[in-house]
Amino acid sequence: MRKSKQEAARTRQRIVKTAAAEFRRKGISETGLSELMAAAGLTHGGFYRHFDSKDQLVAEACAAAVDPEVGSLLAACSHKAKGNPLEAIAADYLSTKHRDDPSGGCPFAALGSELARGDDHTRAAATAGILKLVDSLAERLEKTKPEAAKKRVLAALSLMLGALTLSRIVMDPKLSVDILRQAKKHVADL
Repeated sequence: MRKSKQEAARTRQRIVKTAAAEFRRKGISETGLSELMAAAGLTHGGFYRHFDSKDQLVAEACAAAVDPEVGSLLAACSHKAKGNPLEAIAADYLSTKHRDDPSGGCPFAALGSELARGDDHTRAAATAGILKLVDSLAERLEKTKPEAAKKRVLAALSLMLGALTLSRIVMDPKLSVDILRQAKKHVADL
């Protein structure tokens, strides 16, 4: 029996959501289509009913992973509305909880180097996601001119992405925490 268009759309969304988490958890190149589809509760054979290629799924998964990250950072900013918004964002982003949960966290920190080597569609989706993140966060810097706010957010985001990535790389737990702590201090100074 054929699925309705609505059922097919829900299945496609389930695959994209699963892929977004699996890619962040294991990496794009280390995530095979068979295991990805199994994680979504589907068989490998159904993949090509929904996507032309793995690259198409990577681009869509990247785009889908950005919205929750933007929402999380904006929520962190809203909960700590008084004071420096960048400091509130950094406190959430540069936490050990975020460090320890790549599958549920920032797609750029988890997949940055792989996204940089992606095809044009993947890089376009990543670029759109970065711009969305920058614009959304810059709007929170209400007392700053828009162009200056974007520059501050770009600097803060670059520092936070790098620090989160380094904190995941190092094997020394104390060094990992220190990387996060020092980055938070510098973001607050922006």
